[in-house]
Amino acid sequence: MAVQARERLLTAAEDLFYAEGIRAVGVERILTVSGVGRASFYRHFASKDELVIAVLTRTDERWRAWLQETITGYGLPAAERPIALFDALGEWLDGAGYRGCAFINAMVEAADRTSPIHEVATAHKDAVTDYLNQLLAEAGRDDHENLAPELMLLVEGALVTSLREGTSEGAARAGRIARVLLARQPDPRDAVRRRLRVVNGGIR
Repeated sequence: MAVQARERLLTAAEDLFYAEGIRAVGVERILTVSGVGRASFYRHFASKDELVIAVLTRTDERWRAWLQETITGYGLPAAERPIALFDALGEWLDGAGYRGCAFINAMVEAADRTSPIHEVATAHKDAVTDYLNQLLAEAGRDDHENLAPELMLLVEGALVTSLREGTSEGAARAGRIARVLLARQPDPRDAVRRRLRVVNGGIR
């Protein structure tokens, strides 16, 4: 029963925060929509901020699991998977009710970069960048550590552009730009220089 109450709180809060904004939704509204009593709420969460963090953490886990399952489901060779991320992103953006990236929205509302809410949203972005880095490394890119943040910048641009335009076309355009970046072959000497820096403790 306690698990069900916590799940109802998380589900109600996730829907309300995304549709109306974190600041605009109070605890009373969450209690009404979830059907959970105040005492039960505080048994699970010490504060509204703690609930926000739990919602973002759950959203992060679910979204990244969906992303990886979707890309794996395409059955593509490793070299094509970094670009496939933008195809997956387009599928997600085509879903009904897109109101922007929940994590970007949270960072805007929690303007203090040191706040726990801002930090958990930033951790999500870092995790997606790490996944891009993994895909690029598996694709055989020696420049994967430099290229992953560049592709992540395209992901972020696609998310904001899709909100502004009301379509998923931003993801398709970002994917085309990503192809140009991937067609740019790294200078083999760069990899040698990086190895030398590691071997010599960053001297070179």
